[in-house]
Amino acid sequence: MATRDGGRADDPVALTRALIRCPSVTPEDAGALGLVATALEGLGFECRRLRFSEPGTPDIDNLYARRGGAQPNFCFAGHTDVVPAGNAAAWSSEPFEAALRDDVIFGRGAADMKGAIACFIAATARYLAATGGEVTGSISLLITGDEEGPAINGTRKALAWMAERGETIDACLTGEPTNPTALGEMIKIGRRGSLNGWLTVPGVQGHVGYPHLADNPIPRLMAMLRAITETPLDDGTEHFEASNLEITTLEVGNEAIGLIPAEARARFNIRFNDRHDSVALERWLRERLDATGGAYGLDIKVSGEAFLTPPGPLSKLVAGAVAKVTGRMPEFSTTGGTSDSRFIKDYCPVLDFGLVGQTMHKVDEQVPVADLEQLTEIYRTVLERYFTA
Repeated sequence: MATRDGGRADDPVALTRALIRCPSVTPEDAGALGLVATALEGLGFECRRLRFSEPGTPDIDNLYARRGGAQPNFCFAGHTDVVPAGNAAAWSSEPFEAALRDDVIFGRGAADMKGAIACFIAATARYLAATGGEVTGSISLLITGDEEGPAINGTRKALAWMAERGETIDACLTGEPTNPTALGEMIKIGRRGSLNGWLTVPGVQGHVGYPHLADNPIPRLMAMLRAITETPLDDGTEHFEASNLEITTLEVGNEAIGLIPAEARARFNIRFNDRHDSVALERWLRERLDATGGAYGLDIKVSGEAFLTPPGPLSKLVAGAVAKVTGRMPEFSTTGGTSDSRFIKDYCPVLDFGLVGQTMHKVDEQVPVADLEQLTEIYRTVLERYFTA
């Protein structure tokens, strides 16, 4: 089956290059989901384009594609949206050209994660070719255009839409780049939670020479930040490293030498393990801030809770496929950032495994052709072993 650029659905290299040529910087789709749907429809998938909206956020296109109607339903999940290219002049080739040099593809999204989506499709095509199109269950793909953005109108709403219609996923593999340096090193069996905080301390603006007529908010802000950073949150758990709170911004907006500012602000992020949830962390924060004394404002936004898919049948299956293809037995890890698996975990067991992440979000993001071929074979082996089991 030919794709739009003349490639084949079982060719991850052609598919990766075609997807990179779609400049799908969040929230733009730029034809990426259409390319995926065309390839999948040629393999017998029913494709549903899902567009979700919410006030104050951009409308987002998503795709749910399924081949078959029986259970179990094995799902590949991922995103076609990418971060901006940054300074295009710093790239060795145009960021969306998908240049191929020395068996390496260069382009925004090559590693994160258009390469993995191409491997999803190619692996499925090869598996179906080997079985004559027969599957003892269903294969599905859930692809969003909102993973790199607010993640409001993407996977979370698509999953709710599916649940309302009785669409059940029994196992899921998300194609985020999980390997530090070489394909096969690491599978993510969970992710830390992420809480963002905006702390505002009010004061009274005034002249530095007359401090008794003003109220400087900066010392109180500093005391509050000390109160929430001076003691570690924990020392880690069996599957998670220690939680950490990092101050990311300090602002007073004051350019005058002789002026005491009227307000001081700070922003921070907490990456937390499975010893905590966001409700308990907000309570802990307010208790610490209250104890320092003085007025403050605290706004909290939670990107996701900590979760764990305990080592079991799915992780064993995927690890076995990785070892068969690469010769490496992958480490089970929960390190790094978050992914849309934080939403999927409420519906079925889910793991993250994809390409090497060294160049993701960087200038000259890239993926070796050999890695695409190996990842395709890993995903094909996962399908083979899952449906055989």
